[in-house]
Amino acid sequence: MTEADSDASAKADGDTVSAAVSGAVVFDRAKNGSGESAGAVTSSTTWTPPACYYAPKYTPKEIEAQMRQVWSSSAPSNEWIVSSQNYFVNGDPYKDFNKDKTGKGYWWDSYVTEGREADPHAQDCDKEPFWVDTGDAPPADVPQAITAETLAQLAYAEIRVPSTKVDLAPAGTTKVNLPTWAWLDTAKFKPVSVTASVPLLGLSATTTAEPVSLKITPGTGDALTYPASGECEIHDGKIGEPYAKGKAGETPSCGVKYLRSSGNGSYKLQATITWKISWTSTTGQGGDLPNGTFGADQDVVVQEIQAVNR
Repeated sequence: MTEADSDASAKADGDTVSAAVSGAVVFDRAKNGSGESAGAVTSSTTWTPPACYYAPKYTPKEIEAQMRQVWSSSAPSNEWIVSSQNYFVNGDPYKDFNKDKTGKGYWWDSYVTEGREADPHAQDCDKEPFWVDTGDAPPADVPQAITAETLAQLAYAEIRVPSTKVDLAPAGTTKVNLPTWAWLDTAKFKPVSVTASVPLLGLSATTTAEPVSLKITPGTGDALTYPASGECEIHDGKIGEPYAKGKAGETPSCGVKYLRSSGNGSYKLQATITWKISWTSTTGQGGDLPNGTFGADQDVVVQEIQAVNR
């Protein structure tokens, strides 16, 4: 499947369907995260967006040209030719490619979600193309037919969020048993969104990701986190609290305390943001999708506190 950006348009002139690809999903990424360090969120559950789906693909004239080419050059067997001709031409169930309905609907067919071509579930959409009249819902027995929620799920896969590098104090090098403060520059972590639409159907859904918490993983078992769970919630738009003079004796609201030196190396501290994912649509439907996570590692050198001999 090929997708276009937000400047794509779609229309049907009776004989041809035009969009970036006929009936393809169009993505508007204008409010998405960007930059070299931005990345896709990973679902916090085993759920993944669909690997394939059905959407408008052909007018009667287009599917006729497609099928006649297959019948003349690459059909797998004579039996298959007879069966498919009965299906599309001879009234079992369609007659003459539904050309009498030109301009009143579309032939729907399967698409594979970009990047999921090798996924075994990409083979789940194996039905013959089927007709849907303009304004009608697709058949109830086709669960992968495009809906507002499907569009929201496809937009989920397109969400990009900024890399998660936390500010630390002390920065880079800290000491054994010294609380290290951690916080995020929340200006870099605003909500992002992607809108997916099928212009031929006048259908679209917007999926939005909003940061809700930061998970600190110290990179060693010889460490304590603040809070103990390592999960720093967002409060008043902030995650963690910047260190300032005079706070040396305080416990950070978000941070880590290493109990052992990193020796000649460093620990890989991992900072992972959890993003709450929700969606709205032109149908009025909406809701939540599984939270997404995205994180990054950073090196932390931990040194012993040197004793002073007097």
